[in-house]
Amino acid sequence: MTKISEISYKGNLRAVSKHLQSGEEVITDAPADNHGRGEAFSPTDLMSTALGICAITLMGIAAKTHGIELGKMDASVQKIMESNPRRVGQIIVDFLIEDKNFTDKQKHLLEVAAINCPVAKSLSADLIQSLSFNYY
Repeated sequence: MTKISEISYKGNLRAVSKHLQSGEEVITDAPADNHGRGEAFSPTDLMSTALGICAITLMGIAAKTHGIELGKMDASVQKIMESNPRRVGQIIVDFLIEDKNFTDKQKHLLEVAAINCPVAKSLSADLIQSLSFNYY
């Protein structure tokens, strides 16, 4: 087992996480609607964003593995919070993918890779994951 990060609490509901292999840092704040300043990603923002990042990464891996030429690919992420208990109830990820004349089979392969990414498979079954794939 390898240690991947270290986290330091900086006060005022802010934390800094350091990726040990690269030295890169991520700052988080509690959200404005939960006693924080909301000046950086919240932990639930990062969790929600991780789903989009993982899906887009797995699409890239699938494309590379199967010789599919990818062009521009972007995603926007929304989260919907629930209360009692406070938690993320739904994550919505909308992909905008440059269509390089993909066949239906290639689109299916990319979409299945995204839907089955490790983050998607690690989240609670109670959390609704809504992924849409828009080709232009």
